[in-house]
Amino acid sequence: MVYNSKLSSEFLDELFEAILLLRNREECYRFFEDICTIKELQSISQRLQVAKLLRENKTYHEIEDITGASTATISRVNRCIHYGADGYNIILDRLEKIKKEKNKDE
Repeated sequence: MVYNSKLSSEFLDELFEAILLLRNREECYRFFEDICTIKELQSISQRLQVAKLLRENKTYHEIEDITGASTATISRVNRCIHYGADGYNIILDRLEKIKKEKNKDE
């Protein structure tokens, strides 16, 4: 199944191709430190943590305390998890799988 994003553009296609070329965490740090502001990176990483905590059935209050995210941000992430493009669920499933495999090997 092919996903047709409403955001699709030549510029975004090239950005995503560039991201897919990154080989490791160090290269990610180098690229994202150059292309994003510190605040942008903090916001993106905060949203991912919010999504993770929502899937762990944490309350908005708990998530707010842990991440510092506003209830508006938590609500927006929650909407994306349930009604969005499934991006959070795809990546969180993969992260959970990696974590389980690591724990199994230890």
